[in-house]
Parts: sequence; C-alpha cells; structure tokens
Amino acid sequence: MNALNDDDLVFVEDEAAQSETGEDAGHWRILVVDDDPGVHEVTRFALANTLILNRPVTLFHASSGAEAVALLRAKDNIAVVLLDVVMESDDAGLRTVDIIRNELKLANCRIILRTGQPGQAPEAETITRYDINDYKTKSELTQNKLFTTLTAAIRSYDQLLRLDANRRGLEKIIAASNQFIVEQGLQTFAEGVITQIAGLMGIEPEGLVCAAVEDNPLDKSSSQLRIIAAAGQFRHLIQHRLNEIDDPRIVGALTEALEQRRNLIESRNVTLYFAKTPEKGFAAFIDSAIPIRDVDQDLLEVFCTNIALCAKNIDLVAELRSDAFFDRRLGLPNHTALVGEIDQRLAMAPDAGSVLALVDVDQFASANDWLGQDYGDALLEATAQRLRERLPSEAFIARRAGDGFAVVGPARVVNGEHVQACFRTPVAIEGVHQSVSISVGIVPLAKGRSGIEYVKDGYLALKRAKAAGQGQTMMFSEDFRRAARERAHLLHDLRLATARKQLFLTYQPQIDLKSGQIVGAEALMRWRREDGGLVPPDCFIPIAEHSGLIVGMGDWLLHTSLLALQRSRAAGFPDLRMAVNISPVQLRQPDFFEVVAEALRQTQSHPANLELDITAAVAGGGLEPVIAVLGRLRAMGVTVAFDPFGTDYSALTYLDELPADRLKVDHRLVGALEQDARAARAARTFIAVGRELGLKVVAKGVENQNLLQRVIALGCNEAQGYHYASPMLEEEFVAWLATQRRIHS
Repeated sequence: MNALNDDDLVFVEDEAAQSETGEDAGHWRILVVDDDPGVHEVTRFALANTLILNRPVTLFHASSGAEAVALLRAKDNIAVVLLDVVMESDDAGLRTVDIIRNELKLANCRIILRTGQPGQAPEAETITRYDINDYKTKSELTQNKLFTTLTAAIRSYDQLLRLDANRRGLEKIIAASNQFIVEQGLQTFAEGVITQIAGLMGIEPEGLVCAAVEDNPLDKSSSQLRIIAAAGQFRHLIQHRLNEIDDPRIVGALTEALEQRRNLIESRNVTLYFAKTPEKGFAAFIDSAIPIRDVDQDLLEVFCTNIALCAKNIDLVAELRSDAFFDRRLGLPNHTALVGEIDQRLAMAPDAGSVLALVDVDQFASANDWLGQDYGDALLEATAQRLRERLPSEAFIARRAGDGFAVVGPARVVNGEHVQACFRTPVAIEGVHQSVSISVGIVPLAKGRSGIEYVKDGYLALKRAKAAGQGQTMMFSEDFRRAARERAHLLHDLRLATARKQLFLTYQPQIDLKSGQIVGAEALMRWRREDGGLVPPDCFIPIAEHSGLIVGMGDWLLHTSLLALQRSRAAGFPDLRMAVNISPVQLRQPDFFEVVAEALRQTQSHPANLELDITAAVAGGGLEPVIAVLGRLRAMGVTVAFDPFGTDYSALTYLDELPADRLKVDHRLVGALEQDARAARAARTFIAVGRELGLKVVAKGVENQNLLQRVIALGCNEAQGYHYASPMLEEEFVAWLATQRRIHS
C-alpha cells in the first residue's frame, strides 16, 4: 500500500489493518474516542505499521464518553486519548475530559481534542478547566500531521513517566500546563514561564530573562529582539530591545537560542527555546549561582517540550477570541462584539441617549450575483471604509453579517441623516467611483433591555426601511414588534393547523369564453380556525413560504386537488383540468419534478389535466433552474400558467423566457377596467403581449356581465370570477357542475 502524501487527509474511507490484540507493554497505547465508525477506520489506516519513538502503536476504541471511561478504568498506561468533542451530547467530550482528570486522576495521559467543525472549538476557559493538551480539527490532521501530533504528545507522556518516579516537581509542570494555556498574550505567558522555572529549580527569579523576535509594524521585512518578560534587576527593561541589557553573556545566549531555535545548556546557566510556531518562538535565560544538576537539566528539557505545546495554545486562544469578537475580512467588530458594546453602554450610561442604527447595502445580493464575489467583497470593504471615515470616532461601527453593518453612538451622531450622508458621494470600488445606496433602521437605547433585544428591534426597523424602497431610513416603532409577534403566533397556529387538518380546498371554475364550456377549476387553499373564523390566504401563505411550511402544504394541495379532479371526472365531467398554485419555494426544491410525477401516478391523473400556476417571484433566484424543471414538466404534458400577471411590470422582461401555456391577468387589473382608462390600456398591453407570445389569456376576477363583455372585447380566451361562481367546497363544486350541465342541455 502506498503511503499518503503530507497533504492527503487522514479521514478517508480506505481499509487498513491494525492489530489491537497485543498486550505488549512495549507498545504505545492510544485510545480513539469518536461516535463516527469512519474516524476509527481511517485512524487505523493512518497509523498502520507506524513506529513512534521506535515503538509500535496499539489502538483502543470507544464510540462514546461512557465507553471511553470504562476502558480507561480497565486499561493502564494509555498514553494519548484522541477525543471527539461532540458525541452522545454536545459536551460529551468535555465531560469525559473532566472524568479522566478529576475522577480517574490520570494526569500524565495526553488528551487531544478533535472535531469536524471549527465552530466547535473550545473556549479558553474550557481549555483551562479541563486540562486539554491539544486541539485539532479533523480536516487538518493529515497522516503526517497526525504522526507529528502524536509523536509530540507521546514524547511528553514518556518524559512525564520517566520523571514521575523520582521528581515530585513534575506536578508543577502539569499545573503549569493548565495555568499557561489561559494566559492572554505572549508577555503574560512568558512571565509565568520564568516564575515556574524558578520554582522548579528552587532558585530566586533574579537572573531570568525571556526574549522574542518581534516584527517591525512599519516594515514587515525587518524584526528585532525584544525583552518580553524579566525578573529582578532586569524587570524594568520589559519591552525594551535585548541589546539594552549590559550583560553580553545573557544577550549572546538569548540571541543564539532565538536565531538557531535550540536550547543551550551550560554548567551554571540554561537558555531554553520555546517554539510558538515552526518559525517563531521565545527564549528564556536562567542564571544559577550553583551548578545545574543533570536531573534539573532533564527536568527543564521536559518543561521546555511541554510548555512549547502550551505556547501553541496561545495562538489558538487568541484566534478563538478574535473570531468570537472580530470580523477579519473588514477589520471591524462582529455581531457578538456589537451586542457586548450595547450592553456595556447601557450598564455604564443608561440615560446617555445612545442609538443603534442597522445599515444594509441596497441591492447587494444582485450586485454580488451579477458582478461576482470579488466585486461584492470590494463593495463591503468600501462601505466599511466610508463609515469609518465619515462618522466620528465616538461611533462604534460593527459588521453584523453579510452586507449588514451596525453603528452605535449618541443620537446627535448616529441618526438617519448623518448615516445616509456618508454615501451621498460615490465610493471607489475597484478603481471606479460608483453610487451606493443604503437602508437604515434606527432604534433608541434605554435601560431595561438587553443588547440582543435592541438588535432584533433594529432589524425590524431595517426590514421596514428596505420594504419602503432604496435609500430609506426607518425609526423603530412598537408596532413593528407587535406585528412580528403576531406573525410568530400565526406561524405557530399554522403549524398546528396543518397537524389538526384545519386546511381545506375550494374550487373556482374556469370558463372558455368562446364556447361557454367549463374547462377547469383552480384549487384554492383555505384555513378555518377551530372557532370557525377564516384566515385570509394573503396572511398565512407568505408566512408558510418564509417558514418552509409551504413545501408540505403544497404537496398536500397537489394530491388533494388531483384526487378531487378524479372524483369529478368519475361523476361525469371528464374534460376538466385542475389548476394548482405553485410557490417559488416548492419550484426550487431539487425533487419538485419527481414530486409532481409521483402525485400524477398515485392519483392516476393524466399530465394534460394538471396546470401549474407560477408567479413572477419564481424569477427571484435565477431563471435557469426554473426553466429547466418547467420544460421537463411541459414535455411530460403538464401545462403551465403565469398567474397573476399585471401586478409586476418587470415580469415583461422575462415572460418570453419562461415556458408557459397560459397568461392569467390579475383580478385587480381586470376589476379596474370599469373605472380606470389607464388600467384598460395596461390590460390591453398585457393581453396583447400574451397573444403575441402564443399564450392563452385568462381573465381573473370577472365579477359581473359588464367586466365579462370588456375582457371578451380585449381578446381574452378564458375567465373565472364571481360572475360564474365563487370558490366552492368539492361537494358544492360537483353539484354546481351538474346544475350547469342541466342548464346548458
């Protein structure tokens, strides 16, 4: 079997043979704890026939924290535990660590956390509390890196065992590992290191100096050696250049250790090098009045190895803190920092009159789609830069998410006029000056509520501003929150309504205007509450679409209406078609074609008897996938209608691209024919477009004879409305059909 390259991921689905039966004490024992069988398999593969420090490896396996604890009780000398963070519960891994350290008292065993999601990284407090020795994401553990990580951990474990029998100072190293991981910043970490070294050797922290290579912030190509921690007579030189120490012996030793990245052992002094990264680290000089014993030199070597592992966690903790509060892309505080800033301002000065403004870039999604992600990133960077430049320093600016920003500050600074004024002149995007429009939602801050609640209020105001058009500002009103609560309650009730079968269908007939024959019906969804009250469709359908409930509701409507169609045909009306409204959410489901085909099969319906009514909103996410699925459906025999048409003039731009058979003129446009000459011109235009494209035109909302004559004169092919019949339950619809047959016969 060929060895994997360094960049090949360990976590691949390959078979590997790994003996686990040997009880040979010469093997390194490694416990793999993960609820994913694949992880165990690929770990076997990665470590097959592997020697670490000239000794083979024996793997033990557990699929849960409880199994791991039971195995650790039964097996001695487990060197390393590779432990998944999330197993039978979100904190199963951390609970297992707690038991290993505090109940089983296994202090020497090295614990390496592994997770498949970077977002599951433990926080600094967690790392400290549970004595975690290392943390890796599964994707970064290539075969080579897994070997390297285990080698470092096993070396540390082996050295701990060697010293455990004859050096009680080893306990201080373990305690130091816990302590140092949580320290914030290299300077504090280094101060802890020199204090710990002095304690291990039993000397006064007088001749101890830590130094590091520090990059020049103004010139990244140059660097200098600086003192980052010191004790005794050198303490006043912290953050000074190393060459300011007037002892050439100390300067020379630290310089050599940093440049060569190695330890220097002398009879009365030791210079230890701690690798923070493969390229960078820091060094500690230890001066002793007495010769350093071999055992102390060995102890310091172990200390250096162990602390080097801890030093790596400085970067991990710093990265976790940065990711938690800072948006790296734009160099701004993030949503979490924003909430904290609001809470802090309210705690310190609740009556200061501060204001929160949420800012969104108008039409950002369209620009990002049309011009590419690079352009979108440049637009966000330009927006952030403009806010920083134009707003006073007392304004706190953050990035919420996507194209959303936030500004917190005094009302005299943070208001709609000042924020909008930031973009009155074009901004430079990729070398071109372009106008940028923003929407702003503003909410005043006052004591008594949390930062996250104010962000929610600001979002409600922002949504209202965006609904009002581009470049609008909206001040928060309690009505916004009340409306949001009502929508939330309605969503809750709608979920219950679907479970309690409170939804039902009505059917409104469609008439051929030339022959006067009934050609079909439109299935309309209705909701009657337990108290008998009806909820208007324009209230609950948008909520169903936004929540995703419309997918299940739409499938039910499709099956139910096709079954009703079959019952109508069986009652003696074989030539009807059933029109079913399809939400854009349904249409964009990857299995929508299969759902329709299966509904036709189960109800034994012919495709030609089904009409799918789509709205202008289907174009919102791009036409190509919509055109593809509609083309497949029409090829099968299903007809497609564009419904309603006439409420969105932009639909004219893509009507010719959509595969359709009918065009339905909106009932509001039809109803206006009696009062509005302009509406009549618009109706004629839309009908003419439909006929030019070879579509049959259906007039909706024909309420009386006068409107009927007008739509006939305008050239419509079919009509539906109260002039013929109101929407009816299935039994009423079948009875109405029978009555109409008797009348016409």
